[in-house]
Amino acid sequence: MARALKKIDPDVHFRVLHFLEEEPELTQRELAQKLGISLGGVNYCLKALIEIGYIKADNFGKNTNKTAYLYLLTPQGFSEKANLAAGFLKRKMAEYQAL
Repeated sequence: MARALKKIDPDVHFRVLHFLEEEPELTQRELAQKLGISLGGVNYCLKALIEIGYIKADNFGKNTNKTAYLYLLTPQGFSEKANLAAGFLKRKMAEYQAL
């Protein structure tokens, strides 16, 4: 699935990790609305991030709605988020300098 992650825009990848760090209880539909991408795109991204170990999805144990998940960043996810943030800043500084 590492190949699948390469197809994800790094800015979207960063924003997914950022939103999930801030609000781990977000649904996929809410996350799609915040990101401005399709629900299928969010699902694809989340599956890739779970498979490579950047996030962990847990069911709310006592919730009657078994489709409710909590998305938690793993230590590797926090590290990746920091790397993506640094890359984002480098790209934006290069764009600024080009202007």
